[in-house]
Amino acid sequence: MLTAYTADQVRDAERELMARVPEGSLMQIAATGLAAVCARLLPSVYGARVALLVGSGDNGGDALYAGARLAARGARVEAVLAGSRTHEAGLAALLEHGGRIADESALDAADLIVDGLVGIGATGALREPYAALARRAGEADALVVAVDVPSGVDAGTGEVAGAAVRAHVTVTMGACKTGLLVDPGAGFAGALEFVDIGLGPHLPDADTGALTGADVADLLPRPVAESDKYRRGVVGIVAGSESYTGAAVLAVGGALRAGAGMVRYAGTSAPVAQVRAAWPEAVITELDGPDLGGVGRVQAWVLGPGLGTGGFARELAAQVLASDVPVLVDADALTLAAGERALLRRTAPTLITPHAGELSRLIGVPGARIEAARLEHARRAAAELGVTVLLKGSTTVVAEEDRPVRVNRTGTPWLATAGTGDVLAGVAGALLAQGLSCYDAGSCAAYVHGVAGRLAADGVPLVTTDVVAAIPEAIRSLG
Repeated sequence: MLTAYTADQVRDAERELMARVPEGSLMQIAATGLAAVCARLLPSVYGARVALLVGSGDNGGDALYAGARLAARGARVEAVLAGSRTHEAGLAALLEHGGRIADESALDAADLIVDGLVGIGATGALREPYAALARRAGEADALVVAVDVPSGVDAGTGEVAGAAVRAHVTVTMGACKTGLLVDPGAGFAGALEFVDIGLGPHLPDADTGALTGADVADLLPRPVAESDKYRRGVVGIVAGSESYTGAAVLAVGGALRAGAGMVRYAGTSAPVAQVRAAWPEAVITELDGPDLGGVGRVQAWVLGPGLGTGGFARELAAQVLASDVPVLVDADALTLAAGERALLRRTAPTLITPHAGELSRLIGVPGARIEAARLEHARRAAAELGVTVLLKGSTTVVAEEDRPVRVNRTGTPWLATAGTGDVLAGVAGALLAQGLSCYDAGSCAAYVHGVAGRLAADGVPLVTTDVVAAIPEAIRSLG
């Protein structure tokens, strides 16, 4: 598990540790790690041109000391001093090893730029000259390495209020910061490199986390010798309509590929015909009216993809949500719930899978505000609605009251195409039916779905049926 912490949590841990170690030792450890990452990124340290963006705080000191180490190995290191003050010992070390002070034109010729403008305590938009330097760094051809967090990204939330440094690599000191995992901040962070400075024993319980492949492999149900189709999980799917037959096909496909022992699909004639043709494995009930009495017993439901929002759909939704088994609520069912929130008041577990627009209707917050602060609003919705929330988007987050938010890091922009959410609903529904909690089912489904998207795309456009087909390979890749 990759754990992440707010800026306040990290600063508190740093204060505890600094009280126990010699003054300045943490900065030296951080600078050594930073210099090592920079050296690995350069084809050759000797002769490389390195530009340091140096602010007034400790990040500026880290950058200067790292620059001194690179200069000692033959790099041409130039420091752009942007702050009202400069870490004097760090600057002295840089100058002693042959580095020099320069203006912002040093960025244009640099092979590598080190962003040490602001640290994890900075919030809100960058002020000048920092904002201009952040933009200038983005226009340069150099590799950009951020110290701890890209300047302009809120370390605690991932919010970006204005100009920000877009890094290729972020070297995070002591602990990963929450804002590095969550968009929009994650989109500015690039690859993450961790430098251990000894904070571990002083950190509290994690505020946020991201599952690794090994975590997901441990959580996913595996059949045993005694397994049969019922023990492997029976998931019921109520999805699709005369207008949206494909949603049913994709949700059923996602559930089957994710290992459900049986999928019971219920729908009207048009989607039934499509599901029967695509997935003969599914057990199908064709509905003449809004009555699910003949579907049979299930261990979890998937409700909503392509269902519609009329009276027929509403009656089906009410029956599913009145059941005593876990329910995943997606798409049109979320629209119904937004108009009638009492539908979500149930004692059995509930997992909702909205995008920002759907969550906006549920909690009455503009979608743009949700996109800008995804953690905050996923947490709020989980507490307010009493459900587990899987908020889809550029960063998928899973929130449940009194639990750390889980962030999924496996997606790809190629998944931004019609129908992929229906597949995700099917995958998560299958995991619910196999006995995972809403929290684990949502987290694992997002991870597997993201890996399947990457495998299906492989750098080129995909269609959603490619994602369905890639799910087994995604699960196999977990080990």
